[in-house]
Amino acid sequence: MAEDYAPCDSINDSLNMKEGANDLLVVCFGEMLIDFVPPVCGLSLAEAPSFKTAPGGAPANVAVGISRLGGSSAFIGKLGDDDFGHMLSDILKQNKVDNSGVRFDSTARTALAFITLRDDGEREFLFFRHPSADMLLQESELDVNLLEQARIFHYGSISLISEPCRSSHIAAMRIAKKSGSILSYDPNLRLALWPSAEAAREGIMSIWDQADVIKISEEEITFLTGCDDHTDDKVVLDKLFHPNLKLLIVTEGAEGCRYYTKVALLIIATYI
Repeated sequence: MAEDYAPCDSINDSLNMKEGANDLLVVCFGEMLIDFVPPVCGLSLAEAPSFKTAPGGAPANVAVGISRLGGSSAFIGKLGDDDFGHMLSDILKQNKVDNSGVRFDSTARTALAFITLRDDGEREFLFFRHPSADMLLQESELDVNLLEQARIFHYGSISLISEPCRSSHIAAMRIAKKSGSILSYDPNLRLALWPSAEAAREGIMSIWDQADVIKISEEEITFLTGCDDHTDDKVVLDKLFHPNLKLLIVTEGAEGCRYYTKVALLIIATYI
């Protein structure tokens, strides 16, 4: 299996080549929002008796996780100039995440999401972004200095859904890549936020070949490839592993994950 082979040295080489800050700074770009979570599971959103607020947003979660593990991280994104927005920015600071790249918008609110866990283990989402502040980040508001310091630039796909954030996202990738950053991509499919499944697939894949590291779920393999067998190594080899990719990680829920590298795929290819 692909997971039996160690990642190639090219990622470490890329990290060692970049000059700058002593810390391995990971800059995360995208959305940060307020999650409303019920105190009990197994109920629909309409059945939930109450909700508790919690900070959310996959890129921001990664930034906080890295900091809590002792790493150096920063977050770039836009929040509403409201109580929720300033609370989220303070939470980043409290968790020792550099929040100098956060911008505030007085014309739009911080994004909200109501989330519940159903009996079948699946999550149910209801988003309020019409539009939310994170969707309105302008290219001129990017913290270029912070992007140029990044050793790893991490992002998702939600920031690709609409303008002007999409153009800002692509510009941030360009700046980080030019400065020698490793580009890390977690599509984090949220189909309800896209105009259609086709738009989601096209949007996610539009920047696929630029990433050095990609993390996807088994569900996302099925969605992006149209193949029902998400464990099929040949599907990964033919449809998802592009020539410049250094590492592809597939999460498998409670089973952990598997990963693919160029070395592993060369070995797999000889047996397919």
